[in-house]
Amino acid sequence: MKILLVEDSATLRYAVSLFIAEAGHEAILAEDGEEAMHIVDKTAVDMIIMDVEMPGLDGFETTRLIREMLGDHWVPIIFVTGKSEESDFTDGIDAGGDDYLIKPVSRVILKAKIHAMERIITMRNALNRANQELTELSERDSLTRLYNRRTFEERCKAYWRQANRSRSPISLLLIDIDHFKAYNDTYGHLAGDECIKQVATAIAKSSNRPGDMVARFGGEEFVVLLANTPESGARHVGELIRAAIEALGITHEASDTTSHVTVSVGGATLTNSNNGSTLSLMHAADQALYNSKGEGRNCVTVKQYIPLPKLLLLDRHTQTRLLIEKQLMSYCSLIISNSYTEALSTAQQQNPDIVVLDDDNTQEALNFCRYLEELDATRVPVILVTNNAEATQLATMEQLVVLPKPLDSRNLLANINRFLI
Repeated sequence: MKILLVEDSATLRYAVSLFIAEAGHEAILAEDGEEAMHIVDKTAVDMIIMDVEMPGLDGFETTRLIREMLGDHWVPIIFVTGKSEESDFTDGIDAGGDDYLIKPVSRVILKAKIHAMERIITMRNALNRANQELTELSERDSLTRLYNRRTFEERCKAYWRQANRSRSPISLLLIDIDHFKAYNDTYGHLAGDECIKQVATAIAKSSNRPGDMVARFGGEEFVVLLANTPESGARHVGELIRAAIEALGITHEASDTTSHVTVSVGGATLTNSNNGSTLSLMHAADQALYNSKGEGRNCVTVKQYIPLPKLLLLDRHTQTRLLIEKQLMSYCSLIISNSYTEALSTAQQQNPDIVVLDDDNTQEALNFCRYLEELDATRVPVILVTNNAEATQLATMEQLVVLPKPLDSRNLLANINRFLI
């Protein structure tokens, strides 16, 4: 182990370093707290033996700072001091120490304490490895060792947020083994499992950038998420995957496509993830996969996905909702909220392109508009439908349109289209 010895006395530093060497470990020496912190910042140490009484930063304060630097990474710290009061022991433990030695330091006791801490480190490392293995088991598909569907869906959120922050394109590929049921029926499920494993390996090798995420989505279907990848890049990766699996040459006499195993690939690219969602991108990729199958399989179809604009609606009377559903459902994605609290939360999370309010409580509606205007990320046009004749004079928002009742449906649709197109 690498043991950091922090001691301002040159005599004690030399003596204790010899004890450490006799115990079979490497001593790294520091004369004060500042030097110790610099070493910990630059070098991975396994244990620290810390003098308490030092000029400048004392051992307790140095330990507190080191604990902050290391965060969740635990390194055992043994204090060495000439103080032996019970309160001194308590102060040392409170400061982040794990054990306490009284000067003069005994060679035998020091070696014993180092050995005890070494056992704890060994147990901790074994526990960390076991936890890592459990995490791997919970995240991975047992057959292919790719990520499973649950992990893919969880990690997609982080990819999506990153793409949103960087305004970079994100692409998704769905891969399906052609005529796999016929393969299983002909060669048996053991052969089918082996086929899936080989296909999974080929997919992983074909999409191996650090930012790529590959998962088994279920059965004979796989999914690949490609961060910062435009449509042309997604098509290139899709073709690499298709060709790699065809090159495996796995015999499939029951296939209607060829005499060996092939895959169909469908993909979708979203240029701005601020619009749309993982689910909508997945749906677009699924449509592209359906097209690949319709083209005879063993091919790649990737399309640019342009999501529908999002309309957030709060309708106290349902009449406006019925009109929008009838006239605009093919042109926008409708998000329904039942209260202003819910609508404000939805606006923050989903960034709608327009908000429509049908409410005769004009003051409550205008308060909502003011709250919405204060959110820099969600400054969107609002259409207020109300029977309050004075609402127009009360409106102060730059992008607020007030429509009186009885509602002129053509006027409402014209204003919605004006903001969405």
